[in-house]
Amino acid sequence: MRSPEKPIGSYLFCGSTGVGKTEVARQLAEVLGIKLIRFDMSEYMEKHSVSRLIGAPPGYVGFDQGGLLTDFVDQHPHCVLLLDEIEKAHTDIYNILLQVMDHGSLTDHNGKTINFRNTIIIMTTNAGAAEFSKPAIGFINNHVNVDNNEALKDTFSPEFRNRLDAIVPFAALSETTISKVVNKFIHELQDRLSAQQVILTLSNSAKDWLIKHGYDAVYGARPLGRVIQDHISKPLADEILFGKLIRGGNVEIHTKDDHLTFKYHPNPAPKRKVKKKAELEAS
Repeated sequence: MRSPEKPIGSYLFCGSTGVGKTEVARQLAEVLGIKLIRFDMSEYMEKHSVSRLIGAPPGYVGFDQGGLLTDFVDQHPHCVLLLDEIEKAHTDIYNILLQVMDHGSLTDHNGKTINFRNTIIIMTTNAGAAEFSKPAIGFINNHVNVDNNEALKDTFSPEFRNRLDAIVPFAALSETTISKVVNKFIHELQDRLSAQQVILTLSNSAKDWLIKHGYDAVYGARPLGRVIQDHISKPLADEILFGKLIRGGNVEIHTKDDHLTFKYHPNPAPKRKVKKKAELEAS
C-alpha cells in the first residue's frame, strides 16, 4: 500500500537509447486512459529553466504565463509524467522532484499548491547503460544488481535514489523483441493506408530485412521508423498519388539482392454503366 501523500509511483527507467523506455511510458498512459506529458530534460540544464516548469516569481518576465509542469498537472491530475534523460537536468530540478516524490505536492509561482498524488512519475536515463546492454527480452536479467551500478550512484544522489519506488533497468532488445517492434510499426502503417484501400503483406524475408537494417547496436530500434519511412512508406506514397495504387490495392513486399521489392495488385477501375437500348430510345 502506497503512502496517500506520495505520487502513485516514482520510477527510474535506465538503459541504452532505443530499448523502449519512453515507449513503455506512452503505452502505460494509453492502457490507463490518462494523459501523458513529456519533458526533454536536456532543455532544462540551466538554473533559470526551473521557472519554465513552475512559473517565474512575481516581478519577473513571464510571471503571467504559468509553469508548464504545474499548469498541466493542475489541469490533468491523473496523468503520466515523463521526464526524458533526467540526468541532464539542473540540480535545482532535482530538489523540486525530491519534494514531489516525498510529499506529492508542489507550490507554483502563484503560491498555489499543486497535487501530484494521482500522477505516475517516470524518469529515463542512459546512465549505467553499459552494464545493462547485455541481450535479454525487454527488461534486464535478474542477476544484474541495480544497487551496485556505479554509474547510477555517481549520477544520482542517495536522497534521490531512496525516494524512487523502483529503478527499472532495460536490456538490449533481442531479435524476438525487435520482430515484434517491426510488426507494431507495420500495423500502424497499415492503419494509415486503410483510408486509401491499400493492404500490405510482408514476407518473412522482408521482415528480416527490416530487422537487419532498422536495428542498431548503439541506437537500438530508434532507426527502424526512419527505415520503414524511407523504404516502404515513401514508395507506397508515390504509387498512391501517381501510380498503381491510385484506386488502392494489395501490395506484397519481398526481398531480392538485399533490397525490398514490391508486387502490386491494383484494384480494378469501376465499370461504367452501359445504358440498355430501350433506355437510349426513351431518351
